[in-house]
Order: sequence, then structure tokens, then C-alpha cells
Amino acid sequence: MTELARKIVAGVGGADNIVSLMHCATRLRFKLKDESKAQAEVLKKTPGIIMVVESGGQFQVVIGNHVADVFMAVNSVAGLGEKAQQAPENDEKGNLLNRFVYVISGIFTPLIGLMAATGILKGMLALALTFQWTTEQSGTYLILFSASDALFWFFPIILGYTAGKRFGGNPFTAMVIGGALVHPLILTAFENRQKADAPGLDFLGIPVTLLNYSSSVIPIIFLPGCAAFWNADLMRGYRRQSKISSHHCYV
Repeated sequence: MTELARKIVAGVGGADNIVSLMHCATRLRFKLKDESKAQAEVLKKTPGIIMVVESGGQFQVVIGNHVADVFMAVNSVAGLGEKAQQAPENDEKGNLLNRFVYVISGIFTPLIGLMAATGILKGMLALALTFQWTTEQSGTYLILFSASDALFWFFPIILGYTAGKRFGGNPFTAMVIGGALVHPLILTAFENRQKADAPGLDFLGIPVTLLNYSSSVIPIIFLPGCAAFWNADLMRGYRRQSKISSHHCYV
């Protein structure tokens, strides 16, 4: 495994040419500084590598079902550390479509295995109900259903972490944003607004349209991006223009 990892690192142009690395179910997904340094044809002929694909701004090495083991070996050989999960640099090259695909894949790839597992568990529970092996009131069913539904119910919090890392912001700030979307007070207010005589809700005098954000995806992808932009660009500009003492006072 280590020898294969060395060949892969050499084939992508060396450790210094790797911006980030992640993996899905069967592939290593590299983001490279200079794709011209990668030796795709050499890697294709390497035993243990099924295929090499260049798509969506990524250099993908198809390994197979044992990709996680190869991922750890490559991470160790190249000494990537946080590069194995870090977000792309702000000056990332490529057209908008490639950058969009890269961002979305980076957000969801770490969750693919977990989503598959919880989906299978949901299917098994539905099958158990169909054949009357259990009931919805059963303690076993309630516990297993909670385990299978937790990922999707708290999707904004979990996606907040991966989105925060992908956009280069603080992932825990993004998780707090996601937590605010599914806070019990917000969910209760949403349920109350469904009543015909429910009073309106406003924020600083601005009317607010409440939605149930449990299991939502779009808001928690958009909001961490805005937070990362604020932290990376606006605050950097503020620090350049302001005095150090005023910045410390603000913090």
C-alpha cells in the first residue's frame, strides 16, 4: 500500500503540487496546483490503479473499494495533514462550473458513506413495518428510526461543518449557523405560524417568512460562504485600513 501511495504522489507531480485531497467511495480526488505536472498515462499503467479521470477541476485516481486505505497511505507519504481536507484557495483557477462542482463535491463527499448507511437503515425499517415485524410504537423501532433520521434532521448542522471547511471559514461558526436554523424556538414558531390566527413575526421591524429548515441544504451552503467572505475579505480590508489598537478594541 505504501509503495502504491508513493507512485501516486509522484504521478500527481509530488506532494508540493497537491492543493487538497479527498476521496469518495472508489476514487482519490486531487486538486493540483499545476495539472501539467501530473503523469496520467503513467498512473494508468500502475498496478492497483483502475483509471485516471480529469473532471470538474479535479484529478481523480480510481482505486476501488479499498480507496480509504490508499487515501491514508497517500496522506502519510505526502505529509498532507490538513491538506487532506482543507478548502480550496481563494484564487483557485477554473471556470465557474468547475469551481461549483468542486465546492459541492467537497461538501457532500465526506458524508456519502454516512448517507448510504442511514438510507439503508431507513429501508430496513420500512421493510420491517411492511412485513409487520415491528410497529411504529416499538422501542426498538423508535431508537433505530432516530438513528437513521438524525443525519437528515440535523443536516444544516452537519453540512455546516463541511461547508465551513470547503469555503475556508471556521467550520464551527458554520455549525452554529446551521444550529440556529433548526433551533427548537424557530421550529416551534414555524409550527405556530401554520395556524390561521397566528401573529406575524418580524426581525428589527422586517417581516420574516418562517420555513422548516430541518433537512434543508441550500441555506447552509449559502450562509457559510457569506461568513467566509466576511471573514476573509471584509475583515482583511478592515484590518488594513484600521489601526491595530482599534482592531483589538473591536475584537
